[in-house]
Amino acid sequence: MFESLGNNVLALLPEYVLTIIGVIIMLLEPVLPPSRSRKPLGWLAIFGGVVATVISLWQLHLGIMNAFHDSIRVDSYSVFFQVIIGLVVVATLLTSLDFLDRKESHAGEYYALVCFGAVGMMLMCCSTELLMVFIGLEISSISTYIMAGFRKGQATGTESSLKYFLLGSFATAFFLYGIALTFGATGSTNLTVIAQAMTTTQTPVLAVLAVAMIIIGIGFKVSAAPFHVWTPDVYQGAPPPVVGMMSTAPKAAAFAVLLRILFSGYAMLQPRWQILMAILSVLSMCIGNLGALMQRDVKRMLAYSSIAHAGYLIAAFTALPTDGIAAAAFYSAAYAAMNVGAFIVITLVTGYQERLRTGEDYTGLALRHPVLGAALTFFLMSMIGIPFTGGFFGKFYVFTAVMHTGHVNLAVIGLLNSGVACFYYLRLIVRIYTAPATAEFADYTLASQTDPAMLQRPTGYFTTPTITRVPSYLALAAAVAATLLLGIAPGRVLTMAQVAAIATAPAGVATGNTVGDPAALH
Repeated sequence: MFESLGNNVLALLPEYVLTIIGVIIMLLEPVLPPSRSRKPLGWLAIFGGVVATVISLWQLHLGIMNAFHDSIRVDSYSVFFQVIIGLVVVATLLTSLDFLDRKESHAGEYYALVCFGAVGMMLMCCSTELLMVFIGLEISSISTYIMAGFRKGQATGTESSLKYFLLGSFATAFFLYGIALTFGATGSTNLTVIAQAMTTTQTPVLAVLAVAMIIIGIGFKVSAAPFHVWTPDVYQGAPPPVVGMMSTAPKAAAFAVLLRILFSGYAMLQPRWQILMAILSVLSMCIGNLGALMQRDVKRMLAYSSIAHAGYLIAAFTALPTDGIAAAAFYSAAYAAMNVGAFIVITLVTGYQERLRTGEDYTGLALRHPVLGAALTFFLMSMIGIPFTGGFFGKFYVFTAVMHTGHVNLAVIGLLNSGVACFYYLRLIVRIYTAPATAEFADYTLASQTDPAMLQRPTGYFTTPTITRVPSYLALAAAVAATLLLGIAPGRVLTMAQVAAIATAPAGVATGNTVGDPAALH
């Protein structure tokens, strides 16, 4: 009994820490005067995120832990994705400290919501019971719904939150219906029992329908085409730090769930769901990249870009179990680093009111602020897949795994889409390094002496970095370092991804190739 109680505590210790921190923040928020800065609450949330991430890494030394009647499984697979989520949450909180300072008297609620959202995402990663996955999904979703419309004074924020909520609820209905069909087909919602039932019985029609419903539900969450319609509007209206988090951490959790469900629970149906995943991959890559070509708003461009990147990652589902899981896990880490970094730069450039939105507004960014211009350029190059960046190795491992499985056409389509993506990424990079033709980006100090109206211009771009921005620049430096290390020394992370894949792939699966094998890198 005591051993079971100990496992129940240790298995969900990161979630317990974040929950307690979130509750404490909620209790302290009403006590502070409205005029007082909420930064201390933000630092408390950061402390909780760091502690939860460290605990997740420490759990690797405890071996596999099963808790709550085998509905929770903590292993190298769950820890890999939990660490990604923890690091993204910490980077988001660091970026939000100055972004929200003295802008919103209820900023403490924001920090608590980030903690609660992280609880739901981490719970999804370690759940082997579909109902527990559903609970974690809803905890995460409700938090992000609210954060998307956190700037209450902006109509676009309210629109963003409402669209996200309505379409997210629609996706939840699909996922829940898939769980119901799973129970009808196998008599259980536990992935271990489901896998056993699928090996001992003939393939029921209900199981096929269940898989389709689950894929559709998760497809909405990861903004895969054709379930992507909410993405551009939500990204455009939500605060930049929130977009950086919602475009990476919830997607990592959703992909972790989908990988475990398909490769572990429904491995026997792999020939059937592989076809559906290949179709979703092609649609996401093509629609995402073609849609991004037509965007002037930078956040909308990155929204369509995220749809395309979801397509690249979904391509890994068509590979053999161990290789596909390892490639998808590594790509999740690389995408999280470069995308969070890009939105940190956007946060620093645009400020709270976010008046610099279009690509033209970024003209001359590198001339006025070389550090931010170089950082954004580096992240965009990683998204293209330029060598010596995390994005390059992410795409390399995914397409290699896909080709070794025999899906050469899918890999070719992915490579062609990467070529298309070069156009809109390079278009923004050129603007960043182009000298402005107007006085809009002239020296702010000199211009303000002769033109008082300049004082009313957006300050997100014109202000010089000060000590108050140290947390944001710390997060930016971490994102740059992570993207660079994943591009020049991916071996350690790839090894972790391979070990994670073995932990959740069906027993006795042999891949017969070198994807995910660190020895193959040399």
